[in-house]
Amino acid sequence: MKGQSTMNSTVAAPAVPTAQQHAAGMTDYVQAGTEQALRLGNRGPVRFASDGKLHPDILEAFREHGFYVFEGVIADAELDELRADIDYLLEHAPTAPDAKLDKKGRPAYGREFARNPYLFIKPLSDPWGGTKALSGRHPTKMAQPLPPADAPAEIVHLLNGMCQTMPSGLRLYGHPHLLAIAEAINGEDFVPYNDATFVKLPGLGGSVSWHQDGVTHWDSPDWDEGIHGFNFQVQLYACTARNCLWVLPGTHKLGRIDIKALVAQNGGSEQVSGVVPLLCNPGDVTIANRQVVHGSFANTSPDLRVSLTFGFHRRSSVLGARGALSQTADEVYDEQRIFERSSVIQVAIDARAQRFPEETPFVYKPFDGQEDEFRFDQVTFDRVVRDYNLKDLSI
Repeated sequence: MKGQSTMNSTVAAPAVPTAQQHAAGMTDYVQAGTEQALRLGNRGPVRFASDGKLHPDILEAFREHGFYVFEGVIADAELDELRADIDYLLEHAPTAPDAKLDKKGRPAYGREFARNPYLFIKPLSDPWGGTKALSGRHPTKMAQPLPPADAPAEIVHLLNGMCQTMPSGLRLYGHPHLLAIAEAINGEDFVPYNDATFVKLPGLGGSVSWHQDGVTHWDSPDWDEGIHGFNFQVQLYACTARNCLWVLPGTHKLGRIDIKALVAQNGGSEQVSGVVPLLCNPGDVTIANRQVVHGSFANTSPDLRVSLTFGFHRRSSVLGARGALSQTADEVYDEQRIFERSSVIQVAIDARAQRFPEETPFVYKPFDGQEDEFRFDQVTFDRVVRDYNLKDLSI
C-alpha cells in the first residue's frame, strides 16, 4: 500500500546510556537480526546470465527485499588502494570543521574544492535525527551513548567527493560489474545520483536514524518502487551487526512510511522490529533501494567501518526534476545538467581501463561513440571531475 497512515504520538527520550550499556543492550537484538538476515537468501557473488545481463534471480531477490549483498566483488589489490586513499584523507583531515590545519600542523586537505570533503559530528551522536536537515527525512532520534572521557570533541562522519579526492575512488566509479548492475536496475540510460563515504570509527562512530532516502516523488502519479533509485555501498572492512547498515525488508514497496509511528509501535525504542543487518566481509558490495527504511546505530563496537556509498537513478526520475537534499530547489535537472554529471562515469571508465587494462571496460550507452572526448588525464579531470558534486542529481 502506498502511503501508510500516520499516528500522532509523543515518545519520551530514553535515558542516556554509556557506550558499554549501549553495546550490552544490543546483544539479543544483534543475534536475532543476524539470524534473520542470513535466512533471506539475498546474497552471493555477482552472476550474469548467458546474455551477459545481471542474473534475473538477483534482480528478483533485490526487488523482493529492497537490498542485496554481493560477495567478493572488490579484489584485494584494489581494496588496498582504496584503504590507502581513505587513510590519506583521514590523516590529512582538518582538526575541526573550520580548521585550516591537520593534526600534524600541515595545511588540511580539501580546501581546493568548492564543497568541503569532510563532515564532522560529535562522537556517538545522531546528527540528523529529529531535525529538519535533509528535508526532515529523519524524524526520530537514535540513542546517543556517552562517549569515552578521552574522546575528541568532533570526529569525521562523512567524506564527500570520492571521484576527486581519491584516485582509487574514481576508478571504482567505473567498475564494470557495478555499472552493469546499475544498468540492469535502471536501464541503459541510467544516471548518477551522488556519493558519500561513511566512516564509523571504532567506539566513536555516529548513528543515522531510521529514514527513507527519497524525497521528491512520493506523490508522483508515476510512483513505483524504483522511482528514487538505489545506492551501492562498497565495504572496505568487515561490517558486523554492531557497526553496519540495517534495513527493513520490503518497505521500498509501501510508499512513504510513518517513521515516528514505526518507532512508537516499538515502544519508542530505536531497536525497530523486523530490520536486518547488512553483514559484509571486506570487498563485499551492498545495493539498497533508496525507498527502503534503513538506518544505523552508534558504533560502540571496537570495529572500524568504511562504506563508500554512491547511487544511480533512472533518467526519467531526474529529467525535469528540481534540486533536493544537497541541492537547492532553484536547480533544474535539464538535459545539459544530466549530461555534465553523467560524464564523470565515462571518465571513470577510462581511468579504470588505464589502471586495469586486463578488464573489459563497461560500455556506458549514453556516451557510446564519445569515449575519446572523455579520456582520463589532468585536463579532463579539471574539466569534468573537479567539483562534479556541485552537480549531483539528488531527488
